[in-house]
This record gives sequence, structure tokens and C-alpha cells, in this order.
Amino acid sequence: MEFDKRFSNVIMLSCGFMLVFTAFQTMGNIEKTVLESISKDDPSFKGDGYTSLAIIYAALAICNWLAPSFLSISGPRVAIFLGSCCYAIFIASFLTPSAIFLYTASAVLGAGGSFLWTGHGQYLTENSDSETMSRNAGIFWAIFQSSLFAGNLFVYFMFNESKIESSTRQLVFWVLTALSILGTSLLGFLRRPPHKLSLGEAEGVSSADKELAMPEPQGEKGCSAAWNAFKDALKLFTTRKMMLLSLTFIYTGLALTFFSGVYSSSIGFTEAMGEKRKSLVGLSGICIGVGEVVGGAIFGMLASRASILGRCTGWPVVVIGFFVTLFAYINVLLNLPDNSPFSETTDIGFINPSPVLAMIGSLALGFGDACFNTQIYSLLGVIYANESAPAFALFKFCQSVAAAISFVYSSYVGLHVQLSILLVSMVLGSAAFCYIERGHLLRKNSNHVEIDTTLSGSVSAEE
Repeated sequence: MEFDKRFSNVIMLSCGFMLVFTAFQTMGNIEKTVLESISKDDPSFKGDGYTSLAIIYAALAICNWLAPSFLSISGPRVAIFLGSCCYAIFIASFLTPSAIFLYTASAVLGAGGSFLWTGHGQYLTENSDSETMSRNAGIFWAIFQSSLFAGNLFVYFMFNESKIESSTRQLVFWVLTALSILGTSLLGFLRRPPHKLSLGEAEGVSSADKELAMPEPQGEKGCSAAWNAFKDALKLFTTRKMMLLSLTFIYTGLALTFFSGVYSSSIGFTEAMGEKRKSLVGLSGICIGVGEVVGGAIFGMLASRASILGRCTGWPVVVIGFFVTLFAYINVLLNLPDNSPFSETTDIGFINPSPVLAMIGSLALGFGDACFNTQIYSLLGVIYANESAPAFALFKFCQSVAAAISFVYSSYVGLHVQLSILLVSMVLGSAAFCYIERGHLLRKNSNHVEIDTTLSGSVSAEE
């Protein structure tokens, strides 16, 4: 059955991402910590974790404008494979510590990431319809974020001392490099979708067009297709709807920086967490992963069956994510000292630091992030069904710009200021998403009423 082929494509895509990001997300989680330990062993090494991550997301943001053009020529599968190769190169760069190599590999990864994520959005859309998009987005997110388990569990047992030895670091780097290569190999065998599905009430698509499930013929080739794809992305970005959604995208980028690079490192730098605080860096990543997977499972895979919320369930999920994340930020504010993101500190927060509270905060951060991201994927896949490549590219552009800026200021501003920025952006992003999603639902229901009225009138006339 064609449905089974599409579903198996989603599973294969999810498993490939899971392996690649087992390596990358684990590395991002420990990068600041391990680079600090390398600097202690080799004072000539000047590489900085936050600078590396800032370069990644800056390059990702810039290249996202080129990604739709590249996909118009290569297609999503080639883009996904080439992008995953760049991730493997970045992980391998840690085997021979060099600041220049590290920053160069970071830029390469940023470019590859734009192709990987834009290709992912288009490929996921091509293998979904209006009934399965939410489910497929949830399945992808749950499997993808399970990458936080294995890698961080490995780190938890490897980094069990206050000082990370060189031999331990090398073993971790080799294992993560091997995982990234394995995931890249799997993504290289992605299959072509049986045919592209219509996701229903997509923007700018006529009713007649929506009845056709087959993809439109590719009349443009080469530079012409690439240039038109770039113009389409620019045009889409200036629409009122996308400008409002960009507030939500920006918040997810700031949150990504915090939970993937700042929060876990802050736990490891807080000496009051105890002698095993370095292992808590990995355990925090595991707890974030648990929250991500649970959120993806509940609000993604089960969304299509949650009839009590109706077919368009994005805004209630985002509201839930808002309050769960608000709890997490209050937890972090109370539990960690203001200078914990920078380096080892003997300071304490408003209460004595508690590893248990830190792990609860990690769970809440992961769950809240899943609430936002699963609904963004679902909404973009439905509203921009025929413009999936530029829509997902713009999502990643806004997210990456915010992440890059956040990684820059994370090296200079304390935890309290960072939490204040996150709170303001979360309020704006949540409000924007709810407004757009509710408006789409109302228009959709209005269209259905008009169609029903027209059909009723036709039947009466015939009678």
C-alpha cells in the first residue's frame, strides 16, 4: 500500500536523524564542558564552545536563504544526505583539537544543516496528508529526540569525575563520529515518495489543484528554478502570516540555545551540585530527551485521535507548553547561580542547588520544546503544503538567527538576563502562534460552511 510506503519513509527519515543527532546533540550538550577541559590540558587551545555554536547557527541562518534554490535542483533526498555528511565532518573535527578546524567545521555544518532541515521539511510533507501530518510530525519528533538518550547516557557514565581526561574525551569523540557516519549512511538510502499528497487547504492553491495528488511537472531547470525558488522564499517571508510566525520561530531558537548548550553546562559548572556534577551534564541531556519524546508522543502521534480538541489542535498544545516551560524557567532561576553559564563557580542561587530539581527542570524544558516544535511542523506542513521548502527554510532561518545571537550573548550575560529574554520571547511567540492557528481554523470552518450551503442550494434547485 502507498500509505505504508510513505509511513516507512517517515520512519527511515526519523531513524537516520536520530543517529546523526545522537552524535550532534550530545556533542552540543557537552561541547562547552569538554572544550574547557581541553584548554586546561593544552593552554594553546583557544576554541570556545559558545563561539562554535554561534558560528553554526549563523551559517545555518545565512544558508537557509539558499536552501530552497538548492532543493529546487537536487530534491530533498540529496539535500538531506549532503547535509548529514557535514554533521559527520563536524563531529570528527574534535578528534584533533584545533580552534581553526573547529570553527571551519562549524561553518560547514551550518551550511549543511540548512540543506538537511529544509530537505527534511519537504520530504516529511511529501510523505504526509492533512490527516497524517500531525501524526508524522510527532513520530518524527519522538524518534528524533530519542537521540538524547543513548549519547547522553554514554556521557553520564564516561564523565563521572570532576576532571575529564584526554583518553575519555577521545573515546567519546570516536563513538559519536561513528554514530554520525552510520546515520548519514541510512539517510543516503531514503526512497522517493510514491507521489506528493495534497495537504488540503494550502495557501494559494485552488480547489481544482487540490484535487490533484500528483506533483506538478518540473518545467524549470537549473539556475532558473533556483532563482525562482529564492524569490518565492523572499516573497513568503514578507507576508503578514509568516512575519507573525517568525516570533514563534525566534523563541524556539532562543530556547534551543538554552537547553542544548547553556543549561546543562551551567549544571556542570555549579560546584554545589557535588563531585559528580560533570556526569549530571549527560543526565540532564537524558532528561531533556525524555521530555522531548513524551511531548512528541502525546501531542504528535496521539493528536489525530484526540477528537476532544478537534482536528486543529496546535494552540492548546502550545498553551500547555507555555506553562510547562514557565515552570522550568522558574525552577532554573531558583536552583542555579547567575554566573553558572561561564565557568566553575562556588556561588549558589536563591536556594541550595539540587540535582533533583535540575533534572526536573530538564524534563520540563524538553517537554515544553516538544509542544512548540511538533505544532510548528504540523502547521507549516498544512498551511504551506505547496511551499514546504521555503516555509521550512524560513522557519530554520529565524530559529538559527535567534540561536546564533543567543550563543553570542550567552558568553557575556548572566543566567537571570537570559531567562528574562526567554520569558519575553516565549510570551510573544506563543501569542503569535495561537493567533495564526486559530485564524486558520476559523477560515477553514467558514469555508466548510460555505461549501455545505452551496451544496444544499444546489440540491434544493434540482428538487
